[in-house]
Amino acid sequence: MITSIAFAQNSSDKVALSALLIELEKTYEIKFSYSDNDVKDVFINSPKKGISIDELLSYLNKKTFLQFKTLDNRYVTVSFLNKSISICGTIIDANFLKPLLLATVKVNGYKLGTTTNQKGEFYLQNVPVNATLSFSYISFKTKTIAAKELFSTHCKQIFLEEETEQLSEITMPKFLTSGLQKSADGSTVLNTEKFGILPGLIEPDILKTIKILPGVESVNESVSNINVRGGTNDQNLMLWDGIKMYHSGHFFGLISAYNPYLTKKVAVTKNGTSTAFSDGVSSTINMETANRITNEFSGGAGFNLLSADAFVQVPLKENMELHISGRRSFTDLINTPTYNNYFSRSFQDNSVASSTVNNSESKFYFYDYSLKFLYDIDYNHSIRANFIHIKNNLEYLEKYTTNNITIEENSTLKQENLGANIHWNADWNTKFSTTFSAFFSDYKINSSDYNKDSDQLQTQFNNVLETEIKLDSKYEFSDIFHFKNGLVFNEIGIRNTTTVNAPTFSTTVKNVLLKSAFYSELEYQKNNTYARFGLRANYFYEFQKFVIEPRINIRQKINNEFSLKLEGEFKNQTTAQKIDFEENFLGIEKRRWILSDNINTPIVKSKQASFGVEYTLNKLYVDVTAFYKKIDGITADNQGFYNNTQTLNSIGNYNIKGIEFLVNKQTKNISTWLSYTYAVNNYSFDIFNPESFPNSLDIRHSVSAAFNYDFTKKFKLSFGSVLRSGKPFTKPIDGNETIQDGNRTIVNYNNPNQERLDSFFRLDFSGSYNFDFTKDIKSTIRLGITNITDRKNIIDSYFIVDETSENNVKRINNYSLPFTPNLSFRIQF
Repeated sequence: MITSIAFAQNSSDKVALSALLIELEKTYEIKFSYSDNDVKDVFINSPKKGISIDELLSYLNKKTFLQFKTLDNRYVTVSFLNKSISICGTIIDANFLKPLLLATVKVNGYKLGTTTNQKGEFYLQNVPVNATLSFSYISFKTKTIAAKELFSTHCKQIFLEEETEQLSEITMPKFLTSGLQKSADGSTVLNTEKFGILPGLIEPDILKTIKILPGVESVNESVSNINVRGGTNDQNLMLWDGIKMYHSGHFFGLISAYNPYLTKKVAVTKNGTSTAFSDGVSSTINMETANRITNEFSGGAGFNLLSADAFVQVPLKENMELHISGRRSFTDLINTPTYNNYFSRSFQDNSVASSTVNNSESKFYFYDYSLKFLYDIDYNHSIRANFIHIKNNLEYLEKYTTNNITIEENSTLKQENLGANIHWNADWNTKFSTTFSAFFSDYKINSSDYNKDSDQLQTQFNNVLETEIKLDSKYEFSDIFHFKNGLVFNEIGIRNTTTVNAPTFSTTVKNVLLKSAFYSELEYQKNNTYARFGLRANYFYEFQKFVIEPRINIRQKINNEFSLKLEGEFKNQTTAQKIDFEENFLGIEKRRWILSDNINTPIVKSKQASFGVEYTLNKLYVDVTAFYKKIDGITADNQGFYNNTQTLNSIGNYNIKGIEFLVNKQTKNISTWLSYTYAVNNYSFDIFNPESFPNSLDIRHSVSAAFNYDFTKKFKLSFGSVLRSGKPFTKPIDGNETIQDGNRTIVNYNNPNQERLDSFFRLDFSGSYNFDFTKDIKSTIRLGITNITDRKNIIDSYFIVDETSENNVKRINNYSLPFTPNLSFRIQF
């Protein structure tokens, strides 16, 4: 039977053991030998009067965790020696207050332990009183408690907090809107389960959401072209449950390719990245799906004006679960206003922009699905396996008239990304844990263009196949000081094939790169200080080259209001996207991945530093950050130039320096914010004239503002606007707009990027209403409107040769989305 004792608390019917022993010595004429620390803060009910010494010692042994033993008729020793106790408890999720099944209970230093039952309860006998117990559960922080603290007649409740894994402690639980959080290491975390509302969005679209952050732009509105602090999209490391992804957008980048309803959280890091991550010299976007076995059947489904989706979490056994999600467009069956605007936006600059279209037929659809298998082998080991498939498919038949000749053209474009991985997580003891993982990622883009009039067929194929194995370890010297190490082996193969049947032409380029890396970092977090110092050593076997990358991330809280942060990193990447202008299909800019050869295409390297100040008081948050970044090893053919340099293969760099400002004020029902970014972004290419000129992504000024209002917990509205400088572009030389290049006429461009488009402005709106069908089935209706004012924003501009136009050139403008509504309906159970 579990007996009674209380600590550090006194009551009317209990006395301090230290005082009681003094009284008993006088009553029974005996002497207790004990340490003051052993009996300190122990309280006990007084024994009955008149009982014998043997009965007294039996009572004290029963009612305390101490061992009372007689040496002779006069002396009694009091100690922990050889004392065993029985304990029990209930382990509970601290967030949701639910019992945790199969949580681990271990007596440290002894071969003694158990797991919890369906009610989260555990029972243990013969536990040494001076031992400590560790309580752990997959994806939760391990907790250690002394055995004597659990000695009670009532089973105590033990609360475990969810582990943030690679993310540091959350410093702001709500940032801009619910579901957005700031962590101590400077990253921004999107928790899709708690996502609130943002202007123009009808769902927690992962890549659209991060565009509200200062320093994050998309010059052409596309999520396939996210520009973080002036970098190109291919300089973002995109990870989905540890798999490197090479494709990010559906509908040619207008919506994210990742279903948000099983993606539990997304961390966006601009600088000061952990050494566990490589590639992505501009940013790291780390997406993680739900990783905990819930033993509950749950899911959801919904649709909007482009697609429908569903997801379920299915328990298979007590320690085994399957998560499934899927989404498919119905754009090949139904043409909604949203689809029509998206389609026009994507194909406004097609291959017949200067021609008269007589007839066209299109079939376009996209889908994605993912699977995740969760298996807890025991309370120390778990396995997680993932699979994801993303696909876009377009077939386009068009008849058009040019120079009084009718031409029929049939084009296809297919993009897909397959990915799979497996993780084995092991907790070897309370301080040391490891993770072994392996993944492969297979990206393909396959396009063809058939001109019936000339009987010419062109094809292009781009394939990226990447595999990686990784061993990561973590040793916790204490709760505040962690030591992480890892070893990585990685192989990337990229193939590019181009064929033409008339005249016959075929070329295939295939490159393979094998590399390995060792990384190590120290992480310290206590009270007002967070610090992470790391070093990553990369070795490239084909080049016989080492690249060393130091990383630093420090955040120091000065007082309750002010914090300082310092971040710095060296990074590299060996892949980049080449933009094909001469061989484009339907005007869709196809970006083909290429691999570094350390000669014509060098390893891209970055150096970045930032320093900032944060101020927080009464739900007012202000962040000012200055940054500098330099990227070396870029090539001209992956910059998207529309000028005389677009066919040159020159190696150069760009550097960007700027400042980001954000202020966010929250009340019970309101969240409003204003952000401003000023940045100067310049290229430098030695063989160009001039050598230095503005970057194609040079957005000098960018301002965004939003206002969220929660009328009730169920009804929410959001307004927001974006105002930014126009991007640079290049005009032809006045009076000499075209020149001869061999047998063809080309545009004679002036110095690159000397002109700017008009400023970009857009006003968006969203509304959300939640209601319950039943106690267990919840639903949400959301309305989103992009570009309420229907402003015609020019997002890109270039010139083509057109002999029918003045000066033999014609300006082609690409415009942003017009007034575009979208509506979604979801249920969750």
